Order: sequence, then structure tokens, then C-alpha cells
Amino acid sequence: MDPQVLGMKVGLIGAGRIGQIHGRNLAVQLPGVRLAMVADIDLRAAQSLADQYGVRQVTTDYRELLSTPDLAAVAICSATDTHASIIQEAAKAGKHIFCEKPIDFDLARIDLALSAVQAAGVSLQIGFNRRFDPNFRRVRELVGEGQIGEPHLLRITSRDPEPPPPEYIKFSGGIFLDMTIHDFDMARFLIRSEVEELYAAGGVRVDPEIGRLGDLDTAVIMLKFENGVIGTIDNSRTAVYGYDQRVEIFGSKGMVSTENETPDRHTLSDQEGVHGPLPMHFFLERYQASYLEEMRSFVECVRTDKQPEASGMDGRIPVVMGLAARKSYEQNRPVRLSEITV
Repeated sequence: MDPQVLGMKVGLIGAGRIGQIHGRNLAVQLPGVRLAMVADIDLRAAQSLADQYGVRQVTTDYRELLSTPDLAAVAICSATDTHASIIQEAAKAGKHIFCEKPIDFDLARIDLALSAVQAAGVSLQIGFNRRFDPNFRRVRELVGEGQIGEPHLLRITSRDPEPPPPEYIKFSGGIFLDMTIHDFDMARFLIRSEVEELYAAGGVRVDPEIGRLGDLDTAVIMLKFENGVIGTIDNSRTAVYGYDQRVEIFGSKGMVSTENETPDRHTLSDQEGVHGPLPMHFFLERYQASYLEEMRSFVECVRTDKQPEASGMDGRIPVVMGLAARKSYEQNRPVRLSEITV
């Protein structure tokens, strides 16, 4: 094994909210891994993150990070419109790559990035952290073991506690590519089959400003899988009771489901009713463990030369699904994924 990989040094590109999560995990949570360099166009953000973990190398130019020879890998947590180009450059520099989703909104740019990764022979893992959530992984295991027989129906509920700011909406790619994209990946992950057709309905029920920006805040998507399973995804930008994340799979011999994570599991029963805690309010709380596990998995794949669980192609297909969902909504008809081409 390459000595560089044994004592693995990783560079972080992007010191924003998600970069801080991955930066902490790389710096203090993974034995044998060292966060060695931080890059961000905002020097203060990069320096602040670096100072927390004793990182000495800081830059505003990610290319300086990529040219650092003793970095085995890079975690790309910058703005979405930079992902594909940085992946290409990182691959050419011989770095193994972890990249937050989505790779890009444009399939041609995604394909160029994936081609560069293949040509360089480096690893690429896409940040679909929910695959590493223990609840969802257990659902997948039980379905794979045949515990519910032949799967028939899938239901995914994913609702945010509050809408994102307008500035985010302007550049997010829309609800299907910034929010539902996680659910598209989860649908494929849980059912172990590809979606061949989908139909999307949506509206603006939460914030008129989201509609004025050309996006939706409420949506339902019906999925038809190649193996015959029928699925539904429902999304809302605002659930007043907290971060709502639930899954159910119904089959010929039973059903498996997961409910929301709560801060504790108490139930209070009194003369006014039965009460319990609200779901966790924010995705960083709900999925804290999964962010660590996905980075642990990436490091292990680099060290053992295994294929990442969330590969580059796993990053591409949900973008195709997001583009198909938007087309379905705009044309008010089912859309086959084969209609979405470069």
C-alpha cells in the first residue's frame, strides 16, 4: 500500500457549513487521517476552520491545494457550480476525491468529470450521506434478506423544518436537484433497482417568493422501478413540527419502516393526551452520524482500493431523475428517464 495512503493526509476545499462538518470529522474523528490543508475563497473562513484543528496550510486557491504532493485525497465542499471542474483537476493531480452532491446540474459536465476520474484511476465518492444512516441501512438490509418478501411499494417522506433563504434558491438548481435528489438516491439504494419512469406534481404552498424565483416548495413524485416496485416521494420546504424523515417499504410478506429521530424517546401520558418529543429540527443533527460514516467509508475505500458505495455514477443518476422530474412537472406527464440525454 502507498505510504501516503497509510498516513492519509486530506485537503478540504470549501469551509462553509458542510465543509465544517467534514473538516471536523477528518481532523478528529478518523484515526490515521489528518486534515492537512484548507482552501476557501474566503480566507477568514478557511483560517477559522484551520485554527480550530491546528491545520497550518491555508489558501484561497484550491489549485495550490491540488498541487501539494503529500495530500492523498481531497474533500470538495465548495459551491455546486465548481464541483465538476474541481473533480477533473483533482483527478488529473492524482488525488482521490470525495465530493458533495450534486456533481453538477449539467450531464455533459458530469460526464467529463467522470471520464477524468476513470482515466486517472482514482476513487470518487459522492456525498449521499443518507446511505450511511443506520436506520436506512437496516431497512435496505432487511429488504435484501427477503424479510418482507417481494417489495411492492416504497414511500419516502422528506420535509424540511423551514425553507431556505431566497439567495440559496437562486443557485440551488430547484427542489428536485437540491432536496429531492437525496430521496432519488435513497429510492435506488433501498429498492436495489433503477427507476425507469416518474411523474412529478408540485406547487408553491409555503413561500410565494420561492414561486417568484421559479421554484416549487411542495412536491410529490411517483416512481416506477424496473423491477415493478411503485414508489412515492413527498417533499415540503416547511414542516412546523421539525425535520421529517421517514421511509416505508411494503412487500408480499410484510412491511419495514423507519420513523423520525427525536432528541429522546420519552412518552408522557396524561389526561390531555399522549405526548412525545418533536423530531430533530435540523439536518446536521439528524444525520450527524451518517456524515462521519460516509467519510469513514471513503477513507477505507482509498486505503483498500474498493469501489465507493456512492460512486460517480450514483451521483449522475439522481441528477437525471431530477431533470426528469422538472420536465414531468412542466409538461404535466410521466417522463421516462431515457428521455433525459446529454
